[in-house]
Amino acid sequence: MNSSEEAAGQLASLWRYPVKSMLGEELDASDLTERGLLGDRSYALLDPSTGMVVSAKNPRKWARMFEFRAEYVESPRTGQPLPPVRITCPDGAMATSDHDDVDSLVSKYLDRPVHMVTSAPEAPRYEEYWPDIEGLAHREKVTDETMPSRTFFDGAVLHLLTTTTLNRLRGFYPEGRFDVRRFRPNLVIEPIPGTDGFPEDDWIGQILTIGDGVQIRVRGPCQRCVMTTLPQGDLPRDPGILRTAAKHHQVNVGAYASVVHGGRIRRSDRVSVGSH
Repeated sequence: MNSSEEAAGQLASLWRYPVKSMLGEELDASDLTERGLLGDRSYALLDPSTGMVVSAKNPRKWARMFEFRAEYVESPRTGQPLPPVRITCPDGAMATSDHDDVDSLVSKYLDRPVHMVTSAPEAPRYEEYWPDIEGLAHREKVTDETMPSRTFFDGAVLHLLTTTTLNRLRGFYPEGRFDVRRFRPNLVIEPIPGTDGFPEDDWIGQILTIGDGVQIRVRGPCQRCVMTTLPQGDLPRDPGILRTAAKHHQVNVGAYASVVHGGRIRRSDRVSVGSH
């Protein structure tokens, strides 16, 4: 850490989601590239009837996406073709992305035809359902949303979240389970002792250095959606999660970031902040 940086905390956990809107995998370490964590959201399902990317942001249509889990059959390596993804279906059945029957198998559980792809459209889009919660941009409406060109990301290649923010929101709504899994971050940071409030707000526009020289720039707040309220694993459906974020922090939970200088990052790496 150089003299222009201040200690911010340490990397508490890393998460990768090989298939957009499916459950992902927690990692001990990963390469970080200009496209984010290596292999993150590199696969997606397309709805052939609309040409749109399948997203759990419209649970009225894709309610079962969080019942699927996606994991790479082996760790991706920088500069090498991505390995296949193993899909675990709601009833425990498994298929890999390179098998001919993967589309028909996943389609059966979703009750709609879908096609698994690794190449995003030039102008990808998805549908988003906005529940009736005060503070959202829309209420009780489904909208068409655009994504960055030729990617399966909603807003940026990295989403970071602090344990302090989760604790802060938990204080407003103790009955809710503000579990990391609800927010689908890539990087979870445990700030230094004594940090309170929403630390990500103070980092916007700043550079975070992780471990030995990996750098990311915090771009802006991450506005949350209905996905945070959906059941997954042992987490119940809970609209109060999003309602709390809307009431107490303008629907923002965590922040988006871009990669300035990539490299290898690991759980427990130190994190520092500086303007550079």
